[in-house]
Amino acid sequence: MNLRNDHRARLDRRSDAGRGELLGSGVETRSDAGVLEVRGLACAAGRRTVITEVTFAIRAGETIGIVGPNGTGKTTLLQTLAGVRRPARGEVIADGRVLHRMSPRRRARTVAMVAQDERPPADLRAGEVVALGRTPYLPPWGAGSAREQQVVEDALAAVDLAGFAERPVHRLSGGERQRVLLARALVQNTPILLLDEPTNHLDITHRLELLALTRTLNRTVVMALHDLALADRYCDRILVLDNGSARPLAPPASALAPAVIDEVFGVRALRVPHPETGDPHLLITPRELTL
Repeated sequence: MNLRNDHRARLDRRSDAGRGELLGSGVETRSDAGVLEVRGLACAAGRRTVITEVTFAIRAGETIGIVGPNGTGKTTLLQTLAGVRRPARGEVIADGRVLHRMSPRRRARTVAMVAQDERPPADLRAGEVVALGRTPYLPPWGAGSAREQQVVEDALAAVDLAGFAERPVHRLSGGERQRVLLARALVQNTPILLLDEPTNHLDITHRLELLALTRTLNRTVVMALHDLALADRYCDRILVLDNGSARPLAPPASALAPAVIDEVFGVRALRVPHPETGDPHLLITPRELTL
């Protein structure tokens, strides 16, 4: 994934929140990171409540990981934070406003989400999918300008898909589709970005580079991850879901302490220094394996 400064600078200039133009639209907006609060939240999937009494506050600019065994409600929680689902109880507060009381347009200017295994229409081109992220800011006749096309190209370049704007979606690999959807979220230019298993379908190179990219964005990022080692490495704090509840939002060393990992995930964990850099890394092994 191309993280070169020229692409990053072009995206930043076009998303200068409250101080400039929104990605070529001429509409002033914000790109500064948002504050997200959750108060007494209960989330339901259909008639089944999957998470209860979730309360936490996320500071502007943090990268937050949500982890937990399969079926613990990571996707349901993210969908509720995005406004896709209404809370069964409680509130989601984004930058001081109740998310589910916002108009759809205002909400789309506040929170962007890349869903797990989302499949854009096969008859669209990659650039058209990315341009959909501009919808909250444009009148029906406002799309297709040369400046918008440049913004789309910049976003594709930022996710290592330069030159893909005319590529049909049906010709993209799963990993390329995932990066196109991330580019769409980038041009949506929201202060809060939600990612549901963003490394799905990505090879190891793009997996690491995508997570590194999230650390360079001038916004608050919340992402669900299966890989505990990646969450430990790339997140400022981590929320662990377990058996219908959420443990306190905490730094990785505390949230993913060996005792917690053993209890929640049933595996053995050690925090070991990298042999070259000395940075701590989480080493996961089966319980029965002794080192």
